[in-house]
Amino acid sequence: QVQLVESGGGLVQTGGSLRLSCAASIRTFSSYAMGWFRQAPGKEREFVAAIRWSAATTDYRDSVKGRFTISRDNAKNTVYLQMNSLKPEDTAVYYCAAVLDVRLTSSRYYGRAGSYDYWGQGTQVTVSS
Repeated sequence: QVQLVESGGGLVQTGGSLRLSCAASIRTFSSYAMGWFRQAPGKEREFVAAIRWSAATTDYRDSVKGRFTISRDNAKNTVYLQMNSLKPEDTAVYYCAAVLDVRLTSSRYYGRAGSYDYWGQGTQVTVSS
């Protein structure tokens, strides 16, 4: 049974930083692509960042490029999301997701929520203005 547990959310002022962590109970964690998504009240869940199994490939939504950094530590079965220069529009529940990297294709793209098989419970990030 795969479990993903996010942590690190909280309340921060505009311009502040937070580091989210996602601990995965996956035996072959290094074989998984990991993603971060977020969902604000009344809005659809949206892609934030993803990292492939080798960590050589990362991707971000345009609005967070240059501010957020996704990384992984395969020895600790953990993926991170470093968020700097936070803005009020970053306020949302942030979710970690996992999918076996080999399952990703051109249509099963890592930027789509439906491509992922496992999800965490989410962690709230609130940025005050």
